[in-house]
Amino acid sequence: MGVYLISVGAEEWFGEEEGWGEIATALNHELRQQGLPPYESVPKEKSFVRDSGQAFEEKLISSMDGFEALCETHLSREETETLSGWSVLVPFSLDEEIWLPIGSAYSESSTMVAGAPQVLALAERLAAAIELPAETPRMCDNLDLTMWFMDGAAKELAAVRPGPWSGDLDTAFYVALFLRAAEHSVRRGCPIVYS
Repeated sequence: MGVYLISVGAEEWFGEEEGWGEIATALNHELRQQGLPPYESVPKEKSFVRDSGQAFEEKLISSMDGFEALCETHLSREETETLSGWSVLVPFSLDEEIWLPIGSAYSESSTMVAGAPQVLALAERLAAAIELPAETPRMCDNLDLTMWFMDGAAKELAAVRPGPWSGDLDTAFYVALFLRAAEHSVRRGCPIVYS
């Protein structure tokens, strides 16, 4: 099993079966309270087609210790919380995270919603700091990023083109994971959630 980061389409987001409908309703209420438009333009989930960039699914399986140390070096505590402390990522900017009084993957009592543009900017800073290679998969439809790091392709590239990224592949994986999740959310206009 394990923990996954996945994109969510309109049917799941607004439906009640997976529990996202309650979060969607609470988020729209909070957005209205802040004078912002509700988030209603969620695209339909597309059928899986490898390398299409229509869906996002990655598995969190590595240690985050090195990633947390990298964040401490390059980001403030608040920036680290924005980058990796969310339960729901939405494709539009938020001046600050929104806390909803609904349980989530991390907490039984609350859900933190972050804006993908803010997460993207922070992930780009870390990607630049470790010189994440251009070969890192961009379309993460079906564990493409997870497999690239875990099945040897990243190690093979590190052997011929080492750099700051190759010193700790688990850390590089998490930098790439948050970078690609934010890019996908912005590109597709969809939420990303933990499952």
